[in-house]
Amino acid sequence: MKMYLSYFKLKFKLGLQYRAAALSGILTQFFFGFIYISVYIAFYKSGNTNTPMPLNQLVNFIWLQQAFFGIVYLFYKDKEILNNIKKGNISYELLRPQNLYFMWISKIFGERYSKMALRFLPILLICSFLPGLYKLDLSISLLRFTLFLISFILAGFLMVSLVTLYHVICLYTLDEKGIINIIMVLADILSGLVIPIPFFPTFLQNISNILPFRYTSDFPFRLYVGSIPLNECFISFIMQIIWILILTSLGYFLTKNALKKISIQGG
Repeated sequence: MKMYLSYFKLKFKLGLQYRAAALSGILTQFFFGFIYISVYIAFYKSGNTNTPMPLNQLVNFIWLQQAFFGIVYLFYKDKEILNNIKKGNISYELLRPQNLYFMWISKIFGERYSKMALRFLPILLICSFLPGLYKLDLSISLLRFTLFLISFILAGFLMVSLVTLYHVICLYTLDEKGIINIIMVLADILSGLVIPIPFFPTFLQNISNILPFRYTSDFPFRLYVGSIPLNECFISFIMQIIWILILTSLGYFLTKNALKKISIQGG
């Protein structure tokens, strides 16, 4: 356990060094946040009263997504891991007395949390002082905040298990394109990062409720803004835990199976 914690700390500290990239990331999140909110404000002012979320909840939801984008977005590839697989450098990692799957999880965890750590606080602070309809309202009850914190922690584990699974699949395909990119695109859509889940057709909402993707971002942030009643969140907690166990077990056994017949490419 201490070994994997060291990998997490190493990647986390390394990620904190890229402050210029963090600044550009902050500006990017502000840009997309303003664009998304402006589109929805225009939509709400068009006179359509059949809206699944109040505008103030939707604005808060979008800003929270942008603030924590570094940890919740699923279209992510660790170039170091993928290059090690494709170039054969994974052989050096296999010589170490460690579990390859959990080492990857530790590295991805560290890098993703470092991206979040550099961005979320400036975005939350600035957005809370914006004028008019663009303002972020961070007021929340202690109970709802506690439940949000639990859901957000579980969402982090779920996100890492999903992303690590992409890289495990690369052990079989030897390339991250094709099926992995298709899964990533679907994951981004069904996680609510493109369009909030309440705006989906009913049948697509039912599908997203079964799949793991919405529990990485849509559920915790809608819980925070009040779009999800407190008495309905416990089923989602159970779904998060179930999917974490399923995806972690699947990734572990797929890695173990792949390493039994792995052939090193490159040299």
